Amino acid sequence: MPEQILEPELPIVDPHHHLWDRPQAIIGALPDTGHGFVDILKNIPRYLFDELLADLKSGHNVRGTVYMECGAMYRADGPQELKCVGETEFVNGVAAMSASGIYGDVRACAGIVGHVDLRVGADTVEDVLRSHIAAGHGRFRGIRHSASYDADPNVLGPLAGRNTAGLYRDPKFREGFAVLHKLGLSFDAWLVEPQLPDLIDLARAFPETTIVLDHVGTPLGIGAYKGKLGERFGIWKREIETLAECANVHVKTGGLPMPFAGWKTRMHEPDPPSELLAEQWRPYIETCIEAFGAKRCMFESNFPVDRFGCDYVSLWNAFKRIAKTYSADEKTALFSGTAKKVYRVNIV
Repeated sequence: MPEQILEPELPIVDPHHHLWDRPQAIIGALPDTGHGFVDILKNIPRYLFDELLADLKSGHNVRGTVYMECGAMYRADGPQELKCVGETEFVNGVAAMSASGIYGDVRACAGIVGHVDLRVGADTVEDVLRSHIAAGHGRFRGIRHSASYDADPNVLGPLAGRNTAGLYRDPKFREGFAVLHKLGLSFDAWLVEPQLPDLIDLARAFPETTIVLDHVGTPLGIGAYKGKLGERFGIWKREIETLAECANVHVKTGGLPMPFAGWKTRMHEPDPPSELLAEQWRPYIETCIEAFGAKRCMFESNFPVDRFGCDYVSLWNAFKRIAKTYSADEKTALFSGTAKKVYRVNIV
């Protein structure tokens, strides 16, 4: 039975969710490796506008969202480097449906974050980015180029092998990265906790580019890190505090229901109540807010990926429990203000 909604009037802008159909098209075959990501993709084979809308209208006052790339709906034909523009074309159509008003006053996908392979050369990167901007019809805000890598393939499961170590230090990557500021675009970074020094180095090298760290840097408690979540907390904390010294960096304080922390091992296990979720997440979220300040932090759903660990109602209830002692201004920043500022979306 769904939980009772806490603070139902509090406005929310969800700055991180995906849309997909047939996820095997994104990452290939899905053998049952026992990894949580396989559970997610097999149990949520479709998450399109109808499914998103059901979550957005499940009780919390979600006013709008920002879409985050996940490799969905790439073009089947045309130049390889431009196939990623298909995702922005697809999501902009969903945004237009939402903006019609016939589904209510929520504005889904008001901002769009796509993908470009930044290693293909600055001129090509700029051409692809301009194609994204045109396809977004005023909604395109930036890109994500994930660097997630670990030497133990059991950490990332079916996502292992997509990247090699040190992507954010690669000179070709940085050549393309330099184009983002020129076009007024932001950068979302997804990596796992041991890679945080790479992002610190990148942020220092490009202080004028707005960077968003996704999922508090993805703490690890599986694979080679099983049983070491608490042991590594201090390492993670020091890197977060160092990263916060870079004024161009913001952080999404979410993504913790994913399999990586190891709190839940399979999706079929019962969902924990929001009280337990808040207890598990609080040290990470409060550390980020203390280091970055509320105006550089934003709560995120990361749905449907975070459905692995909880439902949409419990997720936002857990955030509200954690934020209970914060001021009204801090709550506004965490639940909507920072997202609206960083992704430049006009959502009321």
